[in-house]
Amino acid sequence: MLKIPEEFVRNILFWIQEKRWLLIIALMGIVLYQLPYPDNISPEGYRTLILTLIVIGLILTEPVPLPAVALLIAILEVAFHIAPAAEVAKSYMNDSVFFIMGSLMMAVAIVHQGLDTRLALGIIRLTGNNVKHIVLGFTCISALLSSFIGEHTVVAMMLPVGLSLVRNCSHQKPIPNLTALILFSIAYGSTVGSIGTPSGGARNAIMLEYWRTISDAGISLTYFQWIIMAYPMVLIGMVGTAFMLQVVFKPEFNRMDTAIRRLKIQVAHKGKITGNEILTIIIFALVFLCWVFLNERYGLGIIAISGAFLYMATGLVEWKQVSQNTNWGVILLFAGVISLGVQMKNTGTAEWIGNSLMSQFAFLMDQFSFIPYVLNILLTTIMSNIMSSSGTVAVLGPITLSMGGEPLYMGMTTAISSAFGYFSAIAAPACMIIYSSGLVKITDFLKAGWRMALMSIGTLLILYYFYWPLVVRFTNFK
Repeated sequence: MLKIPEEFVRNILFWIQEKRWLLIIALMGIVLYQLPYPDNISPEGYRTLILTLIVIGLILTEPVPLPAVALLIAILEVAFHIAPAAEVAKSYMNDSVFFIMGSLMMAVAIVHQGLDTRLALGIIRLTGNNVKHIVLGFTCISALLSSFIGEHTVVAMMLPVGLSLVRNCSHQKPIPNLTALILFSIAYGSTVGSIGTPSGGARNAIMLEYWRTISDAGISLTYFQWIIMAYPMVLIGMVGTAFMLQVVFKPEFNRMDTAIRRLKIQVAHKGKITGNEILTIIIFALVFLCWVFLNERYGLGIIAISGAFLYMATGLVEWKQVSQNTNWGVILLFAGVISLGVQMKNTGTAEWIGNSLMSQFAFLMDQFSFIPYVLNILLTTIMSNIMSSSGTVAVLGPITLSMGGEPLYMGMTTAISSAFGYFSAIAAPACMIIYSSGLVKITDFLKAGWRMALMSIGTLLILYYFYWPLVVRFTNFK
């Protein structure tokens, strides 16, 4: 009789213990795949739904590295016959992926030239040494900038600044809370600010177009009217975010005297600004202006990788340094998630989810006028944590504008709540970029995310009920 070595058995049992969530999720996927498909969704759409549940489970439990999840998305999209291999490959490389890749590569060049320390010191001179003021300063600066140039750009620009501050803290003991506090103030501040103006994100422009073409009311908001409607949410969100993050991540110390002192010494040792630093600033300023004025013509991604090319072409950073310090795994994960979002839209999965949820609450919509808005906010929040915010508005916009509420309010709640992607690293590009630092964990997003969501949803409902009727009554919005 063949005897199995005890060590082999122990190794198998240890592997099962370590990978138990992977096995549970795989079993769940197999069972769901074998069940009868619903009649009101296509086979491809149902398989995409299964894949979405698998991906969410793997991201939350992390039994395998997240970049491996991105590879699995491509494998199962083809294996489940959701899309052909060529289409899947195409969906993995688009302008958004180019943007994340180019932004991270440019950040490497900025850090290599030491500009992050100079910018960090400049911000600290405005906020002082108190951690509360520093967090509020990072949140407000990120929010104000992202209102006009988009959260992707702001986070890519501010991440090296935040990392510079973290690196200069005393490392006598770990500082995970202070690190998370600074990085999340950048990411969530940028997300909060992105709803402030039509140029803050693609989702805002999509909703403006839907109002003009889909809504029977023929609503057409100007740039300034959008600001009047949305900016109270930004102002409240800036202060609320800074407060909420300090509740979740209690900093290891209240003053950053050591970090500030080290920053000042570092900058003093650098002396006056050098020619290379000036050239680095000029290239970034050029890229920044192109992001603002030429993004519709060339795309954010092409502009970003053009900036990375210029940094390497001028010798400001070497390819070896870029390749070693760019988190390629995060870029791959972002590409995989975008691909999944594309298939959710193409196969009708996203629309099926929306219609299914709405049909469950049809009886309440007839009884209470506010139910469509609450359902809209919850549905959009859930969807924005699965696919991109612009994709969420693109899919749900036509549905929510037909749910029976006031089209102006329904459109604004859809656009604003699509920014509530707080729950995971894949929910928003801002979260993805700070996750690329390797200094925050998936569980950090969950700890802060549900609190941020409750605060944001409550604020939005208050604005809908009290503020927007006053605005519409005393202004000529229609």
